[in-house]
Amino acid sequence: MQPLNSGYTQLKQRQRVRDRRRLILLFLLTLSTLTIGLCAGERWIWPLHWLDESQRIFVWQLRLPRTLAVMLVGASLAMCGAVMQAIFDNPLAEPGLLGVANGAGVALVLSVLLGQGMLPVWALSLSAIAGALLITFLLLRFARRHVSNARLLLIGVALGIICSAVMTWAVYFSTSLDLRQLMYWMMGGFSGIDWRHGWLMLALLPLILWLSRRGEVLNGLALGEIAARQLGVSVYHWRNLLVWVVGALVGLSVALAGVIGFIGLIIPHMLRLCGLTDQRYLLTGCALAGGSILMLADTLARIALASAELPIGVVTATLGAPWFIWLLLRNRL
Repeated sequence: MQPLNSGYTQLKQRQRVRDRRRLILLFLLTLSTLTIGLCAGERWIWPLHWLDESQRIFVWQLRLPRTLAVMLVGASLAMCGAVMQAIFDNPLAEPGLLGVANGAGVALVLSVLLGQGMLPVWALSLSAIAGALLITFLLLRFARRHVSNARLLLIGVALGIICSAVMTWAVYFSTSLDLRQLMYWMMGGFSGIDWRHGWLMLALLPLILWLSRRGEVLNGLALGEIAARQLGVSVYHWRNLLVWVVGALVGLSVALAGVIGFIGLIIPHMLRLCGLTDQRYLLTGCALAGGSILMLADTLARIALASAELPIGVVTATLGAPWFIWLLLRNRL
């Protein structure tokens, strides 16, 4: 038994070393994409010129807040996707599946209608967060009945469909230009981000850090409800708490950038296919990879057309789908 235990320990140590190397590579990728985000725009500004008097306003007042928002939103969505796939044991689970993002969208639409387009940015942001948390609260009211994970997921899908229908009806019968522009914004974008949105970025940061430390719990939940209970994990407590955190992260992300799909679905799968399976490392990897991929997508959305900016949700789907299919074919899954 001694040689067997020793071999298992060595195998685990090698896996940890490989996981840490992958995180180092992802960290370097994050630094590279962050630099690209600060350089790219209508004019390319090299790092050597960031402190020049003529370039300072472009880099530090316009591009830096946008770059930080992209990184934090990408990290949030990717981590939420990994968490949902673990707690619901569903490879197709992602932040939009529970209806939380659509709840934030409905709240924004109602705010524009009731406020007649006169509400300030901070009020619209708060309404998006409130809408997301309201849907989260409704989900957890159902969860108090100790429904299964599969049933809770279906309830979330139903709530999302209802919210989507409300938004569609509101836009169809509306003559408000603000509301139609809002629907374009709901396709995802960072064009209006500046330091006024700093409080939303600060609100995302502690939730991301807290979630990154929950890998041990998610390792248990990913085994399924029965196995998790046998390991001593309080399934309903952790599921409900994690759903609250996911709801808050999605609400804040929608308030910052609108609804951005595909990041929460594809990033966890990409990292798993690359060998990063331990949730303790996967969550951190998702934060780094999610921010990096969304940063590349945002840069492309900015520079692809000279006269306009592409919706970032379209860019993420266009870039991510072929890569995801290639990874699946390469690994013969």
